[in-house]
Amino acid sequence: MKFDGDKNTVQLTQREFDVLKLVVEGKSNRDIAKVLVITHHTAKAHVSAILKKFGCRSRVEAAIYALKSELL
Repeated sequence: MKFDGDKNTVQLTQREFDVLKLVVEGKSNRDIAKVLVITHHTAKAHVSAILKKFGCRSRVEAAIYALKSELL
């Protein structure tokens, strides 16, 4: 999934996009893992990848970025 961010074009995998939607809903890594039927560690890895791609330091910052960028 590609979108034009504030500074760069960021590419998210479909799974990262699915995780991002749940992060925006305020779900924890454990909740994300349950919903997507993945391990807690895999959910954590996806969240970390999203934060890195967005250049964010927190889940809240990533959620705000996603909403302001009209990704969701």
